[in-house]
Amino acid sequence: MAGSSLLALIDDIATLLDDVAGMTKVAARKTAGVLGDDLALNAEQVSGVKADRELPVVWAVAKGSLVNKTILVPAALAISYFIPWLITPLLMLGGLFLCFEGFEKLAHKYLHSAEEDEAHRAELKAAVDNSEVDMVAFEKDKIKGAIRTDFILSAEIIVITLGTVAGATLLTQLSVLVGIALIITVGVYGLVAGIVKLDDAGLYLTRKPGEGAWVDFQRGFGRRILIAAPWLMKTLAVVGTAAMFMVGGGILTHGIEYLHHAIASAAQSVAAWPVVGGFLSVLTPTLLDAVVGILAGAVVLIIITLGKKVFSKSATA
Repeated sequence: MAGSSLLALIDDIATLLDDVAGMTKVAARKTAGVLGDDLALNAEQVSGVKADRELPVVWAVAKGSLVNKTILVPAALAISYFIPWLITPLLMLGGLFLCFEGFEKLAHKYLHSAEEDEAHRAELKAAVDNSEVDMVAFEKDKIKGAIRTDFILSAEIIVITLGTVAGATLLTQLSVLVGIALIITVGVYGLVAGIVKLDDAGLYLTRKPGEGAWVDFQRGFGRRILIAAPWLMKTLAVVGTAAMFMVGGGILTHGIEYLHHAIASAAQSVAAWPVVGGFLSVLTPTLLDAVVGILAGAVVLIIITLGKKVFSKSATA
C-alpha cells in the first residue's frame, strides 16, 4: 500500500513537472517580446556607468529585479485565486502598454528634439568624466531607474504567464511563475552583463601582446567585436520593438473575438494559395497581430499625448 502510494505520488509529481515544463515553454514564447525589450532597455540603462562599475550595477539591478518578482508572483497568484476574472483585463492592459511603448519608440524622434537627446547624452558623459560628481549617487539613480523599468516589464511578463496557466492548479501556477521569474532574471541579466562588457573584451583582445598568426587573429577578432557591439545594441532594440508589437497585438487580438476570428479566416484564405500558401498561413497571423499592435499603440499614444496637453493647459490656467 505504501509502495503504491509512493508510486502514485511520483507519478503525480512527474505529471506536474511535465505540465509545468510545457506551460513554461508556452509562457516563455509568449513573453519573448517583453524579454527582447527588457534586454535592450536594461543594457541601455547601464550605459553611462564607468567600465569597472558596470557589473556591480548590473548585479544591483538583478537583485532589485528579484525583489520585484517576489512581490509580483504572490500578487499574481492572489488575483488568480480570488479574482480570476481580472486576468483577461490585465492581459489586455499589458498588451496595450506593450503596443504603446513600442510605438512611442517609433515616434521618439517626433516627440523629442535632437537637442533634447544630445543634452541627455552630454549630461551622462559629463557625469562620468567629472571627478567632482558623486558617482555613488549617480549609480544609485541609474539603478533605481532600471529597477523601476524592470518592475513594469516584469509585471507584463508575469501577467502574460498568468494568462497562460490560468486554468491550471495553484501548485502548477506557482511552479511556472517562479520558474519563469528565475529564468528571466538569470537569462536577461546574464546577457546584459555579457553585452555591457563586450566592448571591454574586444579592447582586451586588440591589446594582446606578442607576435604570430594566433595573436594577429585575436587582435582582428577584438576589432570586429568593437565594431559589432554598437550594432548589436541597435539590433536588439529593433528586434525588441518589433516583438512588442507582435506580442502586444497578439494579446489584443486573442482578447477581441471578432479580430481573432478575422485573422484566423485570413490565414485560412492564404493557405489555399499555390506554392507559398503554407508559409503565408503561418506568417499572416503574426503580421496581422503586429499591424493591430502598431495601430493600438498609435491610438494610445495619441490619447496620452492629448491628455497631457489638456491637463497641462488646465494646470496653467
